[in-house]
Amino acid sequence: MTLRTIITWFFIVSSAIGYSQTQPYFVKKYPDSLHKKRLTFVIGGQSLVYATSLAILYKGWYADYPQSNFHWFDDNSEWLQMDKIGHATTSAYFGKFGYEMYRNAGVERKKAIWIGGSAGFVFLMVVETLDGFSSQWGASAGDYAANAFGAGLFISQQLGWDEQRLNLKWSYHPTEFAKYRPDQLGRGFMESMLKDYNGQTYWLSGNIKSFLPKQSKFPGWLNVSLGYSGEGMLGANSNPKYFEGATMPEYTRYRQYYLSLDVDLPRIKTRSHFLKFILNGLNFIKIPFPTLEYNNQDGLKFHPLFF
Repeated sequence: MTLRTIITWFFIVSSAIGYSQTQPYFVKKYPDSLHKKRLTFVIGGQSLVYATSLAILYKGWYADYPQSNFHWFDDNSEWLQMDKIGHATTSAYFGKFGYEMYRNAGVERKKAIWIGGSAGFVFLMVVETLDGFSSQWGASAGDYAANAFGAGLFISQQLGWDEQRLNLKWSYHPTEFAKYRPDQLGRGFMESMLKDYNGQTYWLSGNIKSFLPKQSKFPGWLNVSLGYSGEGMLGANSNPKYFEGATMPEYTRYRQYYLSLDVDLPRIKTRSHFLKFILNGLNFIKIPFPTLEYNNQDGLKFHPLFF
């Protein structure tokens, strides 16, 4: 699904550009009243990005395959559910961008949370619905649920705490598996980084100080993270014995669980508005730290530095 991945990242980058053009919250405080011109820019820009992304996706991905009536496809057992966590992470991150843009246009807090925070869910829901009309695939109830969970994680925290204390994050390291199935796991570093679930890890990163009394002197940037990944996967549901005439190595598919520390980048104190923008935008990346791993093949393992 290389094209779909490219379109998703196009949506991310375009949203980030629009986000930067609406004077991010760390440059100026949120307006006290509705800024109509800025709101017009946000709605128009968001609509343009939505329409362009979906048009490119439809023409380049769906148009070459036969269409069918809307139908469902159960892919919940694929990739040890790594793809589902990826959906949730993407949805939550889109929601963050959406919320900030609407708040910066002066939209009232709760409205911005619901409207902006749902941006990722809406975009991914449309993509998933297009899958449902393609005879090659089908709509996935698991994907819908994962998208809703990601948006819900952002919205619930913003409503309850007015901040994100728990963030879904991502990390990646190259693996040996992609060379055996480049069609599924990517050709080259950049493509494998987006497609090789063996090398991806998804994290739930929690800010410690935000749960402590306000007078606590605990470092505000330090997080604790729980990670999840899978390994030994050469195919979605099972590993093929042969690929393009070559015999594939036998790998055991298993789950991995991690405990590590992390950095909540936006909480790093700096006077540089540009640096604040960069730190805020990159907060979906888990920072490498010493890490404990548990899996049912090796038991407990320690990584001096894991990414």
